[in-house]
Amino acid sequence: MRNDFAKKLREYEARFEAMEPEEQIVLKDKFVNSEKYETEVEGYIVVWNTRIAKDGPLPFCAKGGTRIHPKVTLDEIKMLARKMALKNAAAGLPLGGAKSGLRGNPDEKEFKRKYQKFVEIAKPYFHENGGKCGGLGFDIGARPEHVDWAIEVLGSGKSFTGKPAKLGGTDYDKNGIAGLGVAVAARTYLDAVGKSAKGAQFAVQGLGAMGAAVTKYFAAYGGQMVALGDPVLEGTWVFKSPPTKAFYEYVGERDYKKIRTYLDINANHIGKDSNVVLEQACDVLFPCAMQNVITNTNVAKLKTKLICEGANEPVALDTYKRLQSRCIPVIPDFIANPGGVIAAFVEMTSKSKDKVTEAKEMTEMRIAENVRACLKLAEEHGVSLREAGLYLAYQRILD
Repeated sequence: MRNDFAKKLREYEARFEAMEPEEQIVLKDKFVNSEKYETEVEGYIVVWNTRIAKDGPLPFCAKGGTRIHPKVTLDEIKMLARKMALKNAAAGLPLGGAKSGLRGNPDEKEFKRKYQKFVEIAKPYFHENGGKCGGLGFDIGARPEHVDWAIEVLGSGKSFTGKPAKLGGTDYDKNGIAGLGVAVAARTYLDAVGKSAKGAQFAVQGLGAMGAAVTKYFAAYGGQMVALGDPVLEGTWVFKSPPTKAFYEYVGERDYKKIRTYLDINANHIGKDSNVVLEQACDVLFPCAMQNVITNTNVAKLKTKLICEGANEPVALDTYKRLQSRCIPVIPDFIANPGGVIAAFVEMTSKSKDKVTEAKEMTEMRIAENVRACLKLAEEHGVSLREAGLYLAYQRILD
C-alpha cells in the first residue's frame, strides 16, 4: 500500500514541478523625486493555478502577500507564489497562489511615492479590476501605513488584506490568526493520538508575531511553556517553574521589556544562541523563527515528541527522514500555518460585520480538519504527515 502511495505521490510531484505560472509580470515605471531626479520603480506579480478557484466565490483568483526588499527578484516572487499555491490548496481554499514584490527599502526617502506608484501600475492586475491577483497583503517589509497608502491609490481596501477591522479587515497579524492555526494544529494532533494540550509542555523558537500568538493560544489550551529562544531576548531561556498568566499576557502584547524582566527572575538563561531552545525536552516544539534551523547537524539532540512548524520550512528537507526514524512527527508549515491566507479569504468574501471572529472560526475548523485528514492518510499508508499533506494539496490542485 505504501508503494502505491509513493508512486502516486511521485507522479503528483512531477506534475506539480512541471507547472508554470499563469502570469509573471514585471512592473516598471519612474517618478521625479523632490530633488528633481528620476527614481525607478520595479515590482513583480506572479500567479499560479487559478483553475482551482474557477467555481469558488472568487473565480480564477490567486492570493498571497507583498514582499518589499531592495534585492527582491522575479525568481524569488515566482518561488513564493508557487509555495502559496501549495499552501492555499492544503488549506482547502478555492484560491490559486500569488505573490507580489516591490524592490525598495521601506525606510528610504520618499518611499511612499515609490510604493504608491507600484500600486498604481499593479492595479489593473488585481481581481477586483478583472485580473487574477487577489491584491496586496502583509509580508517581509510591509507596514501598517501601507494600507492607507494603497487605499489612497485604489479608492478602497478591497485589494489589501490584513487591514484593520474598522476598514473591513481581520488585522490577522495583530490578532495572531496564523499563530492560532499553528496552536490548533498541535492541539488537534494531540487529541487525535489520545493526548491533550492541557498540561503539554512546549517550547517556542521566535517570539515575533507568529511565536507570540502560538504561545498565547497554546497556553490558553492548557499548554505549559518550558523554554523559549529569541535573539531579542538574548538567546535561550528555560523556566524554573510554570509561567504565570501575567507572563502569557506580556507575550500576547509582545512587551519584550516585561518579558525580559520576568525571565530574569523566573527562568535560567542557558546561552545566547536561540537555536539551543530546539534541544530542550518538551512535548511540543514550535519553531517559529527561521528556515532550516532543524538539520542533520542537530536532529540527534532534539528531545521533543512533536514538531509543529510555525516558520516557513524550519526543518531542512533532508532531515525529515531522520526525524521519522526517531519517531518524531512533524506537522508541516503548509498544513499548520495557513491562518493568514484563511483570514485573507474571509476578508475578500465575507459580508459579516465581525470578520475577525469569522476568520478565527474558519482557521480553527479548516486546520483541524486538515490535520485529521493528514493523520488518517498517514496511518492508512504508513507515511509521514508531510507526505500525507503534500498528497492532499497536490490532489486538490491537479485532480
